[in-house]
Amino acid sequence: MPTPILMPALSPTMEKGKLSKWLVKEGDEVRSGDVIAEIETDKATMEVEAVDEGLVGKIMVPEGTDDVPVNETIAVLLGDGEDASAIAETPPAAPVIAASAPPAQERPSAPAAGNGAAAQPLPAPAPTSPPQSAPATPAGERIFASPLARRIAAQNSIELSVISGSGPHGRIVKRDVEAAIAGGTAAAPRVEPTAPPAAPAPAISDEAVLKLFEEGSYEIVPHDSMRKVIAKRLTQAKSTIPHFYLSADCELDELLALRVKLNGNAPKGADGKPAYKISVNDFVIKALAVALQRVPDANVTWTEEGMLVHKTSDVGVAVAIPGGLITPVVREAHSKGLSVIANEMKDFAARARERKLLPHEYQGGTTAVSNLGMFGINNFSAVINPPHATILAVGAGQKRPVVLDDEISIRTIMTVTLSTDHRAVDGALGAELLGAFKNCIEEPAMMLV
Repeated sequence: MPTPILMPALSPTMEKGKLSKWLVKEGDEVRSGDVIAEIETDKATMEVEAVDEGLVGKIMVPEGTDDVPVNETIAVLLGDGEDASAIAETPPAAPVIAASAPPAQERPSAPAAGNGAAAQPLPAPAPTSPPQSAPATPAGERIFASPLARRIAAQNSIELSVISGSGPHGRIVKRDVEAAIAGGTAAAPRVEPTAPPAAPAPAISDEAVLKLFEEGSYEIVPHDSMRKVIAKRLTQAKSTIPHFYLSADCELDELLALRVKLNGNAPKGADGKPAYKISVNDFVIKALAVALQRVPDANVTWTEEGMLVHKTSDVGVAVAIPGGLITPVVREAHSKGLSVIANEMKDFAARARERKLLPHEYQGGTTAVSNLGMFGINNFSAVINPPHATILAVGAGQKRPVVLDDEISIRTIMTVTLSTDHRAVDGALGAELLGAFKNCIEEPAMMLV
């Protein structure tokens, strides 16, 4: 039987991807571990390796195809003694995932921490008896089944709602329908499903928008996968997370003096360049991480079953890239030196702009920083990036008049705004966290001990 190669899930949240390039063609022989394709997710482009071996009998999804669902058959491998005639029917999407992302430790550009490998496939158990009828699917709920399984079921008047699927994520495949027919599963009376509640209509439709502008005065640039995911996640965040905001002004003069001293004493390498260059943003990352350790009740994630209280401070940092942004995560930032954070962020930023980050490098984290100070922005509020409960928006450091000991003095002031998930971090707790951050910024030497 030909072996299907399925669209792999390259990250826990991946639902669809773009098959950007095939590195093999029909008739090529592949072995386990051979790189066969490049898959583009919303954040990165990754190579995919073959898990099985054989001849590429047929490429089902051409390169350049967008929005290919996870577990969809993208190609078919032929085994020994098989030829193209064996592909008479589209093979079912059996849970033999014949493609995976190479393990992170085998990629020279990846840091040692973390593991970006795709889950190893599990062999499909051969059914020894006809599948038991499943409870009827609730009206309006989608039934997942392969096209071939749907066709066979329709020809034999079998309701898919009474069949248990053995494919990936319970998907009904050909063998499930054939087993149901062999076992004498009765055709269930067809119940017309109740239409699900209609989704709220958008404030203004695309058609209505286009009518507002003269034809020929614009061009339509289709959204890429990154922009679609950003739109989906931010809409979800603002719709489901009750945001509230706390702002504070932080004096930077002592921090700036320490930064000059640290950078001035940086050792130089063989090329004459300093071993590190610490930025104000590196101090911000460190300060927020230390503040979360001092206020552990704010280092949390909300779930419906309970609060996740994190033991480490893993700080995501928003990095602008063409077409959107990505948030690489500095793991255990509270325990890292400023020079380590500086070099890690330099590497992340460079690879992020080339879309070379691995999923484990930008997923997760316990909080995030968004800094627009370098663009001259004084103050703004950021949208929380799930599953975080907080995000810190950082403005520019500016010379401002302040009153000290009843006298006006000029100081460098930076305004920061903490967005919090009110389900997880209440007002007083958020204020305590922001106070701890302010203390770290204004007395930077104290967070280094």
